[in-house]
Amino acid sequence: MSEAKELVIRNLHVTVGTPDGPKQILKGVDLTIKPGEIHAVMGPNGSGKSTLAYALAGHPNYEVTEGEVLLDGEDVLAMSVDQRAQAGLFLAMQYPVEVAGVSVSNLLRTAKTAIDGKAPAIRHWVKEVKAAMERLRMPADFAERDVNVGFSGGEKKRLEILQMELLEPAYAILDETDSGLDVDALRIVSEGVNRAHTKDHMGILLITHYTRILRYIKPDFVHVFVDGRIADQGGPELADKLEEEGYDSYLAPVAS
Repeated sequence: MSEAKELVIRNLHVTVGTPDGPKQILKGVDLTIKPGEIHAVMGPNGSGKSTLAYALAGHPNYEVTEGEVLLDGEDVLAMSVDQRAQAGLFLAMQYPVEVAGVSVSNLLRTAKTAIDGKAPAIRHWVKEVKAAMERLRMPADFAERDVNVGFSGGEKKRLEILQMELLEPAYAILDETDSGLDVDALRIVSEGVNRAHTKDHMGILLITHYTRILRYIKPDFVHVFVDGRIADQGGPELADKLEEEGYDSYLAPVAS
């Protein structure tokens, strides 16, 4: 298990490449996540929530132009993508990619070896993977399928959470993990997140549009993103307010 570490984001500015040139998305984000805390990031489409996730993970299309990200005092922005993962960051993607020719079992063992610096003992690892899959209601033959090829939306999200449970990161960034899930899949995925959080004292950055997942995963803090900045923040009660009122009060009126 990764050693728990404080994740500090200071004055983060991020641009993304477009056909028309770089476009600024994040305009000065400050956020600190301590071990074991759950932070929900909510906001309308285009507010910068997913940009934050991909910038933290090191996606090459997202350029940090100002600010810093520290993990236990270490400069995350100076790390490569794999170094960030080894340091304890994990990203569950909103749109997991297909990897034809690579089985789920191969992906899991390769990732675990890369994170830990050594291959897990086969007998123990097979038992651990099987148990984790059963908890996520995944059939045994799922492990031999090509990664995300022909998967339903729910299967893709379960695989993301399966990876998170097995890799045991210090901090998990969940980018709209609830999107495209029916009620049963949402509950199963949320239970997986809660198990990993409790077992590993994992810090979680949960990005979502809606409050429905927060009925299963209880946040300590809620942050409202609008136009690349944190427009408001508070406790779980802020999510209740958003459920009732939406984001209109945070948005500038449209000129007539």
